[in-house]
Amino acid sequence: MIRVVKRFSSKNTSTLLRAQLDINYIIQNKNLFESSIKRRGLSSNLLANLNFIITNRPIQADINVKINNIKKERDDLSVKLKQGININKDRLKEIKLELKPLEKELNDLENNLYIKAESLPNLIDDSVPEEPLNEQVVKFLNCNSESDALTSLPPTQYDHKSIMEAFNIVDFNVASRISGSSWYFLIGDGALLEQALIQYTLKKARRLGYKFITPPSIVKSEIINACGFKPNDNNNEKQIYQIEDENKSLTGTAEIPLGAFHSSTIFESGTKFPIKYVGISRSYRAEAGSSGKDTKGLYRVHEFTKVELFHFTTLSKSKQELQNLLNLQIDMINDLNIKAKVLNMPSSDLGSPAMKKYDIEAWMPGKQAWGELTSCSNCGDYQSRRLGIRYNLDEGEIVGKKAIGHVATLNGTAMAIPRVIIAIIEQNYDPVTNRIKIPKVLQPYMDDKEYIVPN
Repeated sequence: MIRVVKRFSSKNTSTLLRAQLDINYIIQNKNLFESSIKRRGLSSNLLANLNFIITNRPIQADINVKINNIKKERDDLSVKLKQGININKDRLKEIKLELKPLEKELNDLENNLYIKAESLPNLIDDSVPEEPLNEQVVKFLNCNSESDALTSLPPTQYDHKSIMEAFNIVDFNVASRISGSSWYFLIGDGALLEQALIQYTLKKARRLGYKFITPPSIVKSEIINACGFKPNDNNNEKQIYQIEDENKSLTGTAEIPLGAFHSSTIFESGTKFPIKYVGISRSYRAEAGSSGKDTKGLYRVHEFTKVELFHFTTLSKSKQELQNLLNLQIDMINDLNIKAKVLNMPSSDLGSPAMKKYDIEAWMPGKQAWGELTSCSNCGDYQSRRLGIRYNLDEGEIVGKKAIGHVATLNGTAMAIPRVIIAIIEQNYDPVTNRIKIPKVLQPYMDDKEYIVPN
């Protein structure tokens, strides 16, 4: 069954319908929303917003009743007046004076309820780990355990930055002089490795039915907000590059324009879901290295190439689609023969749109730590309600008199290029021969070479 409701407000912009929120559903599931806020470790202000909704929804209903009663009295008096019946005309003037403040009070309250409801995060899937800070290891890839990964690839002095600089396939110093810290030049086989990863990923995705899209890297700020991305993080650190004097920002991921591709759309009955896109873009992250963590090399940079996967489907199919996304990510990591682990992420690591998220982390011996390569998330109807993406329900899905539902959206990293380069370099560098083995699936895109050597 699909839950379908009337849009909360008729106020739209030239770009988007106003978010189609279900206030009654929030009230009916107060405890679940409260749990979601607490488990995510979000601000107590959101709990206050939830309580505001619970407290003021009945007040909104009472004001509506008062307004409707007064309007009925006005209409009755107007009918009598037209029929020539003697009425108290002063009462019509009084009604006008009574309605104006009540209607303003109702409008202000409705706007406040809307703002509070829009701020709430999605609910959390039952299978998300309860432990607030610890992820759950689902499986290991190309190794049997964490100790196996560390034993076969022990921590080393040869990190990707020193290796790549020695091989002359990256330059951080020139980039720092030209652009600032956390930028870089990929050179020669470093640049070729980036392109090989892109071409391999796109071919893999296209063969699985993904339609290829190259989206814009600048979008309107209201689109970014509708997708659940905020200008600042929970520590008030800047995350998004906003364009001065324009209501636009650089995208941190192709997820944003891909998600908005069908904004303000109603899919026809019989649409075959899922609809799947693979998009490549430059991604921009203002927070890179801002906290002083992972500032060395390519791990956390301001600009990078990323290939993204995005699914539109129905709520009933979304859990299986998340598994399908994860299976593709696992397949690509296995193709690259990278030692990694799959994690079912805890609630504290979920962004506001996500109901559930999987990460894949690779062992990086030069970094002497595990590092995130991919993530995939089921966002349910959180984004589609804010982007106005709906579909005509099939007969068995219709609830009550409503025949339109909101789609579910899912997103996943296909290839975050710099971090995969780190994993390939650090896991495949041989200090004895002083060369880097190129994964077999990438060799056709790298002039059929087996190794990267210094130049």
